[in-house]
Amino acid sequence: MEALPGRVPSLWRYPEALPIAVDAAITLGEGLTPLVPSRTLAHVQLKLDFLLPTLSFKDRGAVLLATLATQLSVRHAMVDSSGNAGTAMAAYFGRAGIGCTVYVPESTSPGKLAQMRSHGALVTLVPGSRADTAAAALDAAGQNGIFYASHVYHPYFLHGVKTYGYEIWEQCARSLPDTVVVPVGNGTMVLGCYLAFRELIAAGLAERMPRIIAVQASACSPLEHAMALGLVEPQDVQADTTVAEGIAIAAPPRAKQILLAIRDTGGTVVSVTDAQITAARRELASEGLFVEPTSAVCFAAVRLAVDRSFDAASVTWAVAAPLLVAGAVIVPLCGAGLKLPIAP
Repeated sequence: MEALPGRVPSLWRYPEALPIAVDAAITLGEGLTPLVPSRTLAHVQLKLDFLLPTLSFKDRGAVLLATLATQLSVRHAMVDSSGNAGTAMAAYFGRAGIGCTVYVPESTSPGKLAQMRSHGALVTLVPGSRADTAAAALDAAGQNGIFYASHVYHPYFLHGVKTYGYEIWEQCARSLPDTVVVPVGNGTMVLGCYLAFRELIAAGLAERMPRIIAVQASACSPLEHAMALGLVEPQDVQADTTVAEGIAIAAPPRAKQILLAIRDTGGTVVSVTDAQITAARRELASEGLFVEPTSAVCFAAVRLAVDRSFDAASVTWAVAAPLLVAGAVIVPLCGAGLKLPIAP
């Protein structure tokens, strides 16, 4: 890592940490997104992953999967998504000349559907919940000749996402911050950050693990409930609709692993309401940062902690609030506002 200053300005600047080499015909220069200070929350820095090529952090994992699929001579890939992973996969598989089918809930926002189709993907709309979409995709994944490019399960996707953590380390003068706030649905960013931080510590490049505070929408918060009750996995919860569609996952398949990772850092899981998400989105827009609602959940959590307007009776908020107001806090902005272009 000593030669970092002279390396390419993308996630491919960390070849020692990646399971596959860059393919110049597939990469779009993804990664190394800006880390900027918040104007209204002085202790917060905002990581602008919505500036990636398809306007979300999912490009980090998608480029690795498309690169792998090319090496395996894959002809057609399939993925299930709530939106952003589907657009990223459609773009990178399209660039690689590989056919792509994306299964999404029929409620997916029109902007994301337009992105997928513009990249040449075949979009299959599935009635019902995000879980129904995953089930339909798993049934289809058994067909011969299909590469199931799962952003939830495939390890190469997670290794792509972990570059987010490596970039934080590099941009913070080769040190890790006190707290990293992460939106959580299926948990790829939580697990990617945790993997990166563990690797950096194991390599002697960092001394301590940041606390991971994961944030859910209160309308769909199975991981928060499990954390509050001290459970190793979530119970069934009643999930309602939320503006944060990207994290509306009622039964995360890797819930045990997500909760274990968060607990290992000394962190926790909290939730925010749709009204709080909308207010945070509006505040970010006033700073010049137009993000989709899912991207505003972490900023909403920090705002609640600073204003002390969180639920004082919440077990998880009692842990999270002091961590969100002290030291250096990193907040990701994972998806652009044009993906859901309603007035904030």
